[in-house]
Amino acid sequence: MTTEIKKTDTVQRRPIIEVQEKRLGVLIGGSGLIGGTLAHYFKTKTPDDIEIRAPSSKKLSIRNSEDIRTYLRRVKPDFVINTAIAALDSDAQLAFEVNYLGTVNLARACTALNIPYIHMSSAATLPNGENLTEDDHLPLSPTLNNYAKSKLMSERTLKFMGQHRGLDYTVIRLAIVYGEHDHKIQGFHRLFFTIADEAMPFMITKRGIKHSYTNCNKVPYFVHHVLDNRDEFRGETYHFVDREPVELAELILTIRSYLELKRPREIYIPYPVIRSGKYFLERLAKVLNWFGIIVRLPPELMFLENFYKSQTLCTDKLRASSWVDPDPDETIYTALPRLVIYYLTRWGHLNLITTFNEEFFGDNELEEDFRNSPRELLNSIHEDSTAPFYDILDQDTRPRN
Repeated sequence: MTTEIKKTDTVQRRPIIEVQEKRLGVLIGGSGLIGGTLAHYFKTKTPDDIEIRAPSSKKLSIRNSEDIRTYLRRVKPDFVINTAIAALDSDAQLAFEVNYLGTVNLARACTALNIPYIHMSSAATLPNGENLTEDDHLPLSPTLNNYAKSKLMSERTLKFMGQHRGLDYTVIRLAIVYGEHDHKIQGFHRLFFTIADEAMPFMITKRGIKHSYTNCNKVPYFVHHVLDNRDEFRGETYHFVDREPVELAELILTIRSYLELKRPREIYIPYPVIRSGKYFLERLAKVLNWFGIIVRLPPELMFLENFYKSQTLCTDKLRASSWVDPDPDETIYTALPRLVIYYLTRWGHLNLITTFNEEFFGDNELEEDFRNSPRELLNSIHEDSTAPFYDILDQDTRPRN
């Protein structure tokens, strides 16, 4: 795809046509929080420079290598971004096929096409500890959960392919992600939902436990910069997190304060007690399954131990790079007011939380009519609001009165 730009030759005053290439990218996992944020950014911020295709899994399943070959051969993209992950509690086969094998096959295709491959990884590949660098990682062990194991294997294979197969790649490690427009209740938003639903009576952590957080709204700016500066970012891994880590207890109490709730109370429950409760819930879920009652516990329970152990990521490498943070003062605390409004409104509309409905939604006349006077509302719509949208037609094709 090309965009023509006209310039004038100052000597002979003749118009000169320069051709500016428009890059085409393929985004995998565009329906998720990170993928959706990237798709929105490129659609609204770079419509003249970069076009993004975000095929659904029906068009392109990364579990199928032939799908990858066929789609990329037809589209011929200039780069690929992979944000897709299997559900956190997926079994070994799905985690392996989506998180690892899909990553490898996308990388093989990018190597053949000689195009950049941007891969989103996770702090799940790192041990607990403070000020962890990009060179730190967990030992590859059978005891790792399926998610961490598959993401760790992906990082190692991409590094191998970069060194021995000529792959042009960049790995971006994310920590606990926060931001709007997450259609699933997961990660940080699971914690937020639990507090808002008043399902956390006490503090499920201990004082002083800190974690790093990733602002999903900043990720597209970094990805764009990485694509524009391949020489600097080729073959590298970066921790993309806010500069300062956050104490979990302080964050929980801040959310409680925003929501004007009394729970969780500032009573800290020891981890052995919480672990016993988790074990009991898992056994109870299995018993209920015998009676046809399907109970799925939140997949985040696999990371319950992390509520009692710090994990903070070092940002020195990111800050030493040429990338400039578009909003260096924004943190999870400054983002909380808009997160509260967005998610309470969304969860209220979905009837997941009813506590804050009146406060956030107020009175809506049409909603009241829909609830209590549907026949009268239907008649009024028929009379006033069913005329065709003729304004979407060209002037000469509109019907004449």
